[in-house]
Amino acid sequence: MGTKKALLLYISEISGHRCASLAIEKALHTLEPGMETININSFNYTNPILEKVINRTYMSVVRRKPEIWDYLYDNPEVLKKVQALRTMIHKFNTGKLKTLLDESRPDAILCTQAFPCGMVADYKRSFGLDVPLVGVLTDYAPHSYWIYDNVDRYIVPSEETGRKLIENGVDARKIEAFGIPIDSKFAGPIRREDACRRLGLDAGLPVILVMGGSQGLGPIKELVKLLDRSPLNFQMIAAAGSNSRLYRVLMRRSRRLRKKAVILPNASNVDELMAASSIIITKPGGITTAEALAKRLPMLIVNPLPGQEAMNTKYLLKEGVAVKAENPEDAVVILEELMYNRYKLERMAEKAGALARPDSSENIARLTLSLIKR
Repeated sequence: MGTKKALLLYISEISGHRCASLAIEKALHTLEPGMETININSFNYTNPILEKVINRTYMSVVRRKPEIWDYLYDNPEVLKKVQALRTMIHKFNTGKLKTLLDESRPDAILCTQAFPCGMVADYKRSFGLDVPLVGVLTDYAPHSYWIYDNVDRYIVPSEETGRKLIENGVDARKIEAFGIPIDSKFAGPIRREDACRRLGLDAGLPVILVMGGSQGLGPIKELVKLLDRSPLNFQMIAAAGSNSRLYRVLMRRSRRLRKKAVILPNASNVDELMAASSIIITKPGGITTAEALAKRLPMLIVNPLPGQEAMNTKYLLKEGVAVKAENPEDAVVILEELMYNRYKLERMAEKAGALARPDSSENIARLTLSLIKR
């Protein structure tokens, strides 16, 4: 057999799905240096105009009417009603998907989001495509849009996630609890002192990391302002992600802050930021969560988005690696309590380390290579 090829499909350029796809791609190249990979934003490839409309609509709904998304997310009644629409979209995309598959001729297909996974699964059923299809879940609560007979393997964040898929009819032999795929650099040790020194921080003081995922969502401005008023002695890192407006606001305000603060735009060194930090205040996206666990970093969750993030929060609270605040004001109060209660913070870090699966991407890559026919 010649060069092995893998097709990786995700949606949205600024998303955890893309980060997961890139992490798997990196692991594949590490294990099989000569391997060819194609990594595609499937929604943009098949429906570029619709992608923009849906992305804007989704962001507007979760910001202004989150209760609507909470109702829609994994609702069996909604699922039943949109089944015909989903089938129609898959059929509409068949031509473009056929062109992609004919041109790339992949030996394996990996999807880090349910939309492309379902599209490929339907194509396999309709046209007899004999290529392994791997669905990679990036949240702890699986929703029904993932479930198709023609998916060969499911990669899930935890055994509990796998059990939920089994309860919904997925064959247990198809499930691997490898964890959420993250960049391999999160598995590497970084001395806190070294990370603080490179960031210009004092390793002798606690560091509070404030993040809102790759898009810089959540009450980050309010949190930075309230944290700066705290009587406790600590430093801050505020990561704005791709939110350029937020970054500009934080930079203007940084000159008036009393506490030492490092303000960053779209950071490529999140592993270093986490290594320097004592706790992260964040929204619980799947990738951020997996990265924090890999770095044994306790989490303080504020304003999780309804749906997947709310379910992630439930899991993290149950496992004792996170605490939740209803608003920024409460977050600061809880943070101060944790700063006084070092034992609880240490226990949360220990539990995070026990849940961590920093080698997930490598394990997914190994499985993929084993599925490819030789």
